[in-house]
Amino acid sequence: MDLPGPIHDFLLIFLGSGLILGGLGVVLFTNPIYSAFSLGLVLVCISLFYISSNSHFVAAAQLLIYVGAINVLILFAVMFINGSEFYKDFQFWTVGDGVTSVACTSILVSLITTIPDTSWYGIIWTTRSNHIVEQDLISNSQQIGIHLSTDFFLPFELISIILLFALIGAIAVARQ
Repeated sequence: MDLPGPIHDFLLIFLGSGLILGGLGVVLFTNPIYSAFSLGLVLVCISLFYISSNSHFVAAAQLLIYVGAINVLILFAVMFINGSEFYKDFQFWTVGDGVTSVACTSILVSLITTIPDTSWYGIIWTTRSNHIVEQDLISNSQQIGIHLSTDFFLPFELISIILLFALIGAIAVARQ
């Protein structure tokens, strides 16, 4: 989108704060259902970032696949967990929590010191390949289809097999 500077900055700050709050909700909520809803907020904010960078097809795919399918699958699996079994051996603080807190705090401090020194307006968000002249004549979704059927054929098929196994597992859990 071609937005004026202040509106674009406000949008980035608003979506960034939504990402940070949603990420904190995923990690800090003790109820897994609330964590799954926070994950949905994070995925929607990422989709809105794609819209702001003029990647409308990727934003729609993000909403359909991750929010509409994966997050619903996570919620579906979490709701099958028996609450008494989940919280039975709950300890307030473990050694792993301390190591994770130190690692996450060091990453946060490094990001806080790096982000102000970066010139964000000089970054080119999309690059254009000049190898094929006809690429300008086709739309973004056609370019994605060409890349999925040529360059990324094997990873695309492997991901479809993994999603098929996840669907079969969800059906098996639901039948019991």
